[in-house]
Amino acid sequence: MILAKVEGCVVATKKNAKMTGNKLLLVRPMVIDSASASEFKPGLSTLVAVDSLGAGENQVVLVVQGSSARLGTDAKDSPVDAVVIGIVDTVDMAKRILYRAP
Repeated sequence: MILAKVEGCVVATKKNAKMTGNKLLLVRPMVIDSASASEFKPGLSTLVAVDSLGAGENQVVLVVQGSSARLGTDAKDSPVDAVVIGIVDTVDMAKRILYRAP
């Protein structure tokens, strides 16, 4: 699983028929660069993920990729490579809160 921040939405009016009805999000993985880190840092790349939960911009989410991503959608035979499967409330590392949802 990947921790990522929702940066926006992707709209594709023409797409594979199996993708109809899926909301697409632009997400950026968040990284922790050391054991003593006090906050997340944004990763260098972004990816598009199917939103299975109704996540919104600036929320931190859990994303799965690869073959397990299809299991996170209602349509198991969809051509999906990344799916939002959780909206994060808190991230705690070494008794320090790195993230708490507003």
